[in-house]
Amino acid sequence: MRPTLMILPFLVLAACATPREHCISQATRDLRVLNSLIAETQGNLARGYAIEEQQEIRTIRQTCRGENSDGTTFRYSCDETETFTTNRPVAIDLNVEGAKLSSLIERRNQQQTTSDQVVLQCIAAHPE
Repeated sequence: MRPTLMILPFLVLAACATPREHCISQATRDLRVLNSLIAETQGNLARGYAIEEQQEIRTIRQTCRGENSDGTTFRYSCDETETFTTNRPVAIDLNVEGAKLSSLIERRNQQQTTSDQVVLQCIAAHPE
């Protein structure tokens, strides 16, 4: 599926959100990012290594069919490009990763306070 097509359902859903829901979503966006990074870092520490995504491209030679203006068909060599994602383990410094986790948790706690205040402002500004 093309990346642009993957975004369309989210755009449709975003268009359906009430002003209050949109405001709250914006207010908690950074908090969601921090929670995601914390979960990833905790996973890295539990495994003892990180997982890195790599995109690889390969070209597959195929035989394609075409059609002339008079309706006759013909075959020709063509290439199809395929992109796929693989995961590979990456060594990490567990001490650095632990410090990163502590920092992320501290930042999340700060962001939680800010987000809570903005959410209350959203509720006050957009009563349902």
